[in-house]
Amino acid sequence: MESSVLAYMERYDYENVFLCQDRSVGLKAVIAIHDTTLGPATGGCRMWTYAREGDAIEDAMRLARGMTYKYAAAGVNLGGGKVVIMGDPRKDRTEALFRSLGRFIHRLGGLYITGEDVGTTLREMEWMRMETPYVITLPAAWGGAGPISGATALGVVEAMEAACEEAFGTPDLKGRSVAVQGLGAVGYEAVRILTERGAKVYAGDIDAEKVRRVVDEFRAEPVADPNAMATMDVDVYCPCALGATLNDDTVPNLRCQVVAGSANNQLQAERHGDLLHERGIWYAPDYVANAGGTIFDTDRLLPGGMQPERAMENVRRIGETMRRVFAIAKSEGIPTYLAADRYAEHRIAEVAKSQALRRASDVRMD
Repeated sequence: MESSVLAYMERYDYENVFLCQDRSVGLKAVIAIHDTTLGPATGGCRMWTYAREGDAIEDAMRLARGMTYKYAAAGVNLGGGKVVIMGDPRKDRTEALFRSLGRFIHRLGGLYITGEDVGTTLREMEWMRMETPYVITLPAAWGGAGPISGATALGVVEAMEAACEEAFGTPDLKGRSVAVQGLGAVGYEAVRILTERGAKVYAGDIDAEKVRRVVDEFRAEPVADPNAMATMDVDVYCPCALGATLNDDTVPNLRCQVVAGSANNQLQAERHGDLLHERGIWYAPDYVANAGGTIFDTDRLLPGGMQPERAMENVRRIGETMRRVFAIAKSEGIPTYLAADRYAEHRIAEVAKSQALRRASDVRMD
């Protein structure tokens, strides 16, 4: 991040950054609002042990901006936002803390809508919902979509097939070797779907029990060192844990032809996307590939409320979106991450233009 938060905001055109603290419950959180052109800023609530306050602010801002592009590319009428809590999710997840955060969110009056993310579960969403209606990820019994990891994983696999079509001439995953790094809720579901579609799956996670589970259930091949998975000799690298695994150490040593996973911010820096392009590796931009959960989760905001069949059909369209992104990349000779940005930015610009025209028309009528 820039030395100044305001300079960083200006560079990437952020609208707001809110710092929240409640000493009585140990709450320290950051709410970042990137862009609300398409609708209220929406994004998950992440809880993590950040080394420095600045790291938390930067993470919230980067993730909020990613949500802007994710919704724009997915055709969802929401803007980009994120909240991160500085704390240990293994011991700091209390009802009092999350209800306090819910009150902070409520004060924004609908500017920001939150949901589940790394370090939080549906239980914490219930606690926040006690204080504010601006919570999108909820159990089905509370009127929400319920678990969304299966939808996220399906979208990743649809994106992966589109990338494989570019790399190998066919989207068929049968017989393809795929290294799934990270076996949380999404990684687990990705292994399941990939196995069903005939892929040879290599699975790794820092939690040995999670590895044993997918080995027992899906006959995946265990990987002893999950940190080394980016450079395995496989057809597809599928990062489903934390971001920045595409970096100075890994990208020059990749032996795959496709990168498609659910992790956010997979590129440590944009230059790593440039290097992937130079090496001829087909990268499925993360915010397009991992939009399935968001598409499924926000379906309840559409006319008629939550309709699972409609939601999953929209998730399957991620493959079509990815093919459009690849078409832009090929026609303009640019990296896929940049093509995805242009695809999303075009939609935001078109909506902003129509809004400006409507406001001008309203002024003339007055």
